[in-house]
Amino acid sequence: MRSSFPSVGAVLLLIDLQRAIDHRSWGERNNPQAERQVGRLLFHWRSRRWPVWHIRHDSANPESHYRSGQPGNEFKPEVAPVADELVIAKQTNNAFIGTDLEDRLRTGRHDTLVVAGVITNNSVEATVRMAGNLGFQTYLVADGCFTFARTDCNGMLRSAEDVHAMSLANLDSEYCTVITADVLLDTSG
Repeated sequence: MRSSFPSVGAVLLLIDLQRAIDHRSWGERNNPQAERQVGRLLFHWRSRRWPVWHIRHDSANPESHYRSGQPGNEFKPEVAPVADELVIAKQTNNAFIGTDLEDRLRTGRHDTLVVAGVITNNSVEATVRMAGNLGFQTYLVADGCFTFARTDCNGMLRSAEDVHAMSLANLDSEYCTVITADVLLDTSG
């Protein structure tokens, strides 16, 4: 992966930043400043008129806080799309599956993605893996994502910070370049 950030044509892809993620049933999360970091990225992209695309999870599960028609399906106000920004709805954990995301990227000649959102080890990881496999130059903003504690297959509870760190480690260098918002903003013009 290249270490310098190419700004021309980069799509800021924001994944599942919806009110559902704030429901108490998720438990304690890591990176409480993620929305602030995403807000900084949004300001930077919007001020340059670079493409900002939002992925919205429309769950088909009747128990999900993400299902359509529920308050949790709405975007978080601090990172919500504005009128001219693309919103792509998905129903799986991967923004490429069952959507026209890849077609839109290729048609628009966008070969670089900057990804932030939730959940690091779920929808973010699934989407970043696919983006890397499809040949897109992908940057994952480590402090623009967050996740929750999980119990591993041996019954050991892993902290949200550990789950987040392991997911980033699994992705970095093979599927994407993991980067911080500060480094990205300093190098993107």
